[in-house]
Amino acid sequence: MTTPDASPSAGNSAGLLSGRAAPQSAPEEVTARLKASAQPGLAVVPARGTTALVLGIVGVILLALVALFVLVFLIAGLGPGAFAIGGIMALVPLTIVFIGARWIDRWEPEPGLAVVFAFLWGSAAAVLIALLVDSRVSDWVNSSSGPGAAAYDFVGSVIQAPLVEESAKALGILLIFLVARKYFDGPVDGIVYAAWVAGGFAFTENILYFGGQLLDVGGVDSSVLQLFLIRGIMSPFAHVMFTSCTGIAIGLAARRGYGAIGGFGFALIGLIPAMLLHALWNGALYFVTNFFGYYLLVQFPLFVLAIVLVVRLRREEAMLTFDRLSEYAAVGWFRHDEVPALATVSGRRQAMAWARANGKAALMRSFIRDSTKLAFARQRIITGKGRAVASADEAALLSAIVRSRTALIGAPL
Repeated sequence: MTTPDASPSAGNSAGLLSGRAAPQSAPEEVTARLKASAQPGLAVVPARGTTALVLGIVGVILLALVALFVLVFLIAGLGPGAFAIGGIMALVPLTIVFIGARWIDRWEPEPGLAVVFAFLWGSAAAVLIALLVDSRVSDWVNSSSGPGAAAYDFVGSVIQAPLVEESAKALGILLIFLVARKYFDGPVDGIVYAAWVAGGFAFTENILYFGGQLLDVGGVDSSVLQLFLIRGIMSPFAHVMFTSCTGIAIGLAARRGYGAIGGFGFALIGLIPAMLLHALWNGALYFVTNFFGYYLLVQFPLFVLAIVLVVRLRREEAMLTFDRLSEYAAVGWFRHDEVPALATVSGRRQAMAWARANGKAALMRSFIRDSTKLAFARQRIITGKGRAVASADEAALLSAIVRSRTALIGAPL
């Protein structure tokens, strides 16, 4: 496997081990050839806790039941026809969000169970919370003490919706942080989970909007198409952008090694911009006469800034991978010229090209994936939170990496 000449943080590799304990040195047989099988101490994968897995499965099952309830509610309220057409229309923005989330998550993919939990939380639990609150508030509005329907329409859109919906979505991200802490490494993970939670919420909400408009006008007309253009094409990432503020904040808590209290505190901080952005989006409809002009002048630039932020965070994640793997290379687990091939986009592309040419693409993917996981396990060890689990993960990943290298020695690395 040849490697690229450049690396994202070559200047950072010196002095990486200063101020912290180095990883365990590789055994002599590994450092001698870097292609031997795992040494006896790592040949047996240590026992791993199953609490997060069990809780994840139980959580997904419960959320699936909630989703079934929401599904019945939607069909009962909209009717089968409007629900079906609205659902098909809502799949368009959901697909766009899915592609975006997959692109963000390419560097260090999150486990499928956590992603499914995030989507179900957004599309079912968060929606149910919002519907229950809306129902109680509507009862109050309809009573003699209510402020009246006209005032409630504004308050509901600009105040209630941002407060309730963003809090409900944030709770799902926070639950993943608390239960599956080992899979929550930083802001990029926070954005990914936020994207799935918010994408799920927007999916169900879009079914309500599209289906409701279809019922109001008795079929597909220009108003339905305009609604689809605004919600489905122009702003599929609106909810994602709002909720990502909370996801980034919780991700920062994860990066710093904070526990439950720190995660909750950072979530509250992230909720502030999330709610403000949500209120700005909803409130503009009451004051702006030219929505499309407002969209081009305000919302589109905000979306561009969000993309720039995501790219920057992804680059920081790549640099972290490079730095942590350099520490392992310093004690013999990798060759130094392997690190850029495992921790840069161009290096990975070149490594995969070599692997495909030699019929070893699956092995190379495993080698890259496990090396990336190893870098983030090392980061958890450094932060000191969940060190015992992270150390067990480190041992298992080192064993897997040596086995992968052994299987890849049809051509020298």
